[in-house]
Amino acid sequence: MVLAAMSLPQTLDVIRLLRALKYSIAGLRDAARYEVAFRQEVIVVTVLVPVAFVVGDSGLEWALLIGALILVLIVELLNSALETVVDRIGLESNDLSRRAKDLAAAGVLLSLVHAAVVWGLIIFDHMDS
Repeated sequence: MVLAAMSLPQTLDVIRLLRALKYSIAGLRDAARYEVAFRQEVIVVTVLVPVAFVVGDSGLEWALLIGALILVLIVELLNSALETVVDRIGLESNDLSRRAKDLAAAGVLLSLVHAAVVWGLIIFDHMDS
């Protein structure tokens, strides 16, 4: 058995990684279940990833196009996590809570702008040539 041949620290590392994977999948499942914006962005990403292979001409361009889309999902997950924590603390109106949520939303906005710029520049570059 492979695990028997591993030392105890290596076995614990594998177990830790498997647990981390389990928690990550649970987080994605929760985002898909409870976060409308995340579901919408996943639909857009699902549509645009194949388009990236048509628009891009190289591995670098595909990485930039798809990476920009994945960045939007990452920032949306962090935004949702922050909103969940703020709501857990309390739902009453609070300036710091509002500011935290607004800052996280601004991060999502900037990730969307970043994706639009990357896609726009690569498309523009191909139109020019």
